Amino acid sequence: MALSTLDSNAARAHWRRVLDKASAGGDTVIERYGQPTAAIIPYNDFLALQEELEDLRAARRAAEALEAWEHDPSRGRSYAEIRAELVKEGLLDA
Repeated sequence: MALSTLDSNAARAHWRRVLDKASAGGDTVIERYGQPTAAIIPYNDFLALQEELEDLRAARRAAEALEAWEHDPSRGRSYAEIRAELVKEGLLDA
């Protein structure tokens, strides 16, 4: 099934059709002001992608943290400091 693209107003007006397409295995990209904003995919596909999606988001957060540290190294903390904090909070064995 081909990928559909709808603007947010059309998606709202034809929401049932968008959901029916997802139920049938189709994907729909929703655009807002001409920019892709969301994707509607079948729920089973979402479940299969969920772990990979979490990894992708974690990698994005890590890249942002690295960029912030490169811009201002004083934001960093030593491993010993972080480890001591985790031990104190009971999240890591001493």
